[in-house]
Amino acid sequence: MKNPDLKTDLKKLKKKITKVNPILKEFRDFINRGSVLDLAVGVIVGGAFNKIISSLVNDLIMPVVGVVLGGIDFTSLEITIPNFFGGSGAAHIRYGNFIQNIVDFLIVAFCVFIFIKLINKFSTKKETEVKTEPTTDDKILAVLEEIRDQRKK
Repeated sequence: MKNPDLKTDLKKLKKKITKVNPILKEFRDFINRGSVLDLAVGVIVGGAFNKIISSLVNDLIMPVVGVVLGGIDFTSLEITIPNFFGGSGAAHIRYGNFIQNIVDFLIVAFCVFIFIKLINKFSTKKETEVKTEPTTDDKILAVLEEIRDQRKK
């Protein structure tokens, strides 16, 4: 910046903003933490995962369940309540969609459970492999113990 007055004005403005609204500073610090970014990535991946699971349920599992239960299509199940006030419209309670969403949820929850179980299985294997190799600190501790034992003699 060529203009020193402009530079000082920007510094003053920045100080005023942080003094006037410390919530903005706190919000900026909150957003810059890694956990928020991880959460955002998780939500995006979860949305894509949900589409895959919905397709699995709607296109593969529910037709088989419908055949086993006698050809029932859950999404078409509804209760119709007529209009008692003389109008031509009626109310439709579509409980089949609710059943479908419960099945979707149970399958998604089961898939997430299996996925987390696999991640835990692989992470414990890595931890045990790492524990078998002595670290630098362990080596230093072993040398210091040897020196201590030799001094005691």
